[in-house]
Amino acid sequence: MSEPITSIKLSGGAAIPRFGYGTFKIDDGDVQAAVETALETGYRLVDTAVGYGNETGVGRAVAASGLKRDEVFLTSKTWDHGYDDVRRNLEESLERLGTEYLDLYLLHWPRPGLGKYVESWQALLDAREEGLIRAAGVSNFTIEHLDRIETETGAAAEINQVELHPYFSQPELRAYHAEHLIATESWGPLALRGGGLFDEPAVKAAAAAHERTPAQVALRWNLQRGNVVIPKSETPSRIRENWETLDFTLTDEELAAIDALDTGERQGGDPAVVGN
Repeated sequence: MSEPITSIKLSGGAAIPRFGYGTFKIDDGDVQAAVETALETGYRLVDTAVGYGNETGVGRAVAASGLKRDEVFLTSKTWDHGYDDVRRNLEESLERLGTEYLDLYLLHWPRPGLGKYVESWQALLDAREEGLIRAAGVSNFTIEHLDRIETETGAAAEINQVELHPYFSQPELRAYHAEHLIATESWGPLALRGGGLFDEPAVKAAAAAHERTPAQVALRWNLQRGNVVIPKSETPSRIRENWETLDFTLTDEELAAIDALDTGERQGGDPAVVGN
């Protein structure tokens, strides 16, 4: 392979695999089989959330995999805000997942209208200090939100999981992350609105040149731009196909052509309004 399965070290010291498996919109009754397929394929990062309603199935899959707990990097997220509610969410997540700790816990959205994301962040910092989580991060935070939690608590997020794909590549946010030692994790790496990305000439040309699928090209672009990537599929063949993203490399010219697809427009929710 041109690039082995690698991890990056977060600012707090935990190592997160760069390529993982997302479970958004997979029902609890279906998620165990999907996660088992992913783990059998070689994935070692599994991403879930309180709001996904499938933590129990994810936990069963990890338990059934035969892998040691420290061989699987488990991420979940809290939807609720407020110090006590975040702690309750975390404790319930640990119980559903059947584990004594999480490798990474995230504030799922900033929900700024509630005015509680700073105290919620403090709850994660305290949980990390107590060993309930190995790393503390956020999801869907903008530069404004990231600035505020670091300024008011003295601790920056270790990772920010955000919408990120060739149509919405967030260069300003990624530059901020790099300056503040915040890892970038991409959700929706294949874009959200149908297969339009796969029909783009730049993507199709790169796929043809490397004898790959357009989806593999989009995932590979994410990796070469330095992001942690968590594609989601329930189809076993697609789960395995996504995994094969790691054995080819896009050229600088191909990367630049895909970069040029950026519209600067979100396809998912706006962090300023979601959950307020």
